[in-house]
Parts: sequence; structure tokens; C-alpha cells
Amino acid sequence: MKASGSILEATAEPRNHVVLLGDSIFDNAAYTRGAPDVVTHLRTVLPHSWKATLCAVDGATIGGLQAQLARVPVAATHLVIAIGGNDALQNSDLLSLRVASSAEALEIFGRRIAAFERAYRAAIEQAMSLGRRTAISTVYNGALEPERATIARVGLALFNDVILRTAVDLRLDALELRSICTEPGDYANPIEPSSQGGLKIARAIGHLVGAVDRAGAAPARVWGNC
Repeated sequence: MKASGSILEATAEPRNHVVLLGDSIFDNAAYTRGAPDVVTHLRTVLPHSWKATLCAVDGATIGGLQAQLARVPVAATHLVIAIGGNDALQNSDLLSLRVASSAEALEIFGRRIAAFERAYRAAIEQAMSLGRRTAISTVYNGALEPERATIARVGLALFNDVILRTAVDLRLDALELRSICTEPGDYANPIEPSSQGGLKIARAIGHLVGAVDRAGAAPARVWGNC
């Protein structure tokens, strides 16, 4: 019920408002060939009383998250962040380095991952400082050519480990996109989600924020230091 200028309007519950931040995992309209993108699917999935806003930018890296946070609407209640995939891509040279031993390779990976972790955690902590319910997302494996897919998955797992440990340490919910976008049709190209994949992501977000019933399926829980 709503009556303009009435007590009912003044005492109405605040509207839930989900804001998507990050990169093309959420900002995928350029790759769907006119079909619905993630935020369009999300607006369909969410109840009518909810709102969804896209602040994510295709191609964004961790360093670009600060500018997106500055555009978060005042009325936002939930932030969902998918960032880090392009930073991982910037380290793709790790997959073809010439090294004298596996130990040398692991040392190089370790230095890069440590730098990624420092930047990622700082960015997520800045997002949390806005005081909204915040969730983060891993990076999916994509639909790479078979000869490159295996080594790419292994390398990406190290970056995703940072994301998941950040979720545990900061007590945040996390979307595990490697378990959501699992079919070739979920991708418009090797690294961008299709409309089909976007629908899966939107449904998962709806479950994550508590707007859509899980039909009895409880989410996984991982407990860290309490």
C-alpha cells in the first residue's frame, strides 16, 4: 500500500538495492548480441520491490574499483563485486615463462600473487567501508582452447585462492563462478559471459542477496578464524 504524503509512505520499508561492481563479468552487454545482459537478467530475477544498478565497467582492473565506488547510489543496500580477472590476464605471461626449475616458477608466481593480494584486499576493504552488505566473486575458468585451458585453470586457481581467502578473512559471502558458468554456452567468447551465462550469474546473485528462494538448497559455508 502506498499513498503519497501519507503516514504509510513515510513509514514504508526501505527498498533493497543491489549494485554490481567490477568488470565484464557483470558489464557484458557488448557480448550478448542484443540479448539480455547480467543486470537486465537480475532485474527480472529480483522481486519487484528490489532494484539493481550496474556500476561495473568492461575492462576494469582492481585499480579502477575506487572510481566505481564513488558512483554507488546512496540508496544502495547490497554491493556485489567481480574484479580481478583482468589483473590475472595481465599476468598471463606466467604461463609461458622460461625457468630453470619448478621452484623458480613458484617463486615468481608467489611474488605476483602477493602483489595481487595486497591490491585486492585493499580494494575490497575500501568497498566495505561504505557500510553496505558486500559480497565478492571468483573468476570463472572461461571457455579457452583445450591446449591452453588446463594450464590457465591452474594459474587462475592461485588468484581465486586470494579471492576466497579474502572472503573468509573478511567474513563476506562469495559467488563461486567456476561452479556457475560451467558450459560452453555460458560464454560469448573465451573470457566473456554470454546471455545464458549472465542469467546463471543473475540467479546466483538473487540467491546470494536473499531475494530469491533457494528452494531448500542451502549454500556452502567455509569457516575461518572466529
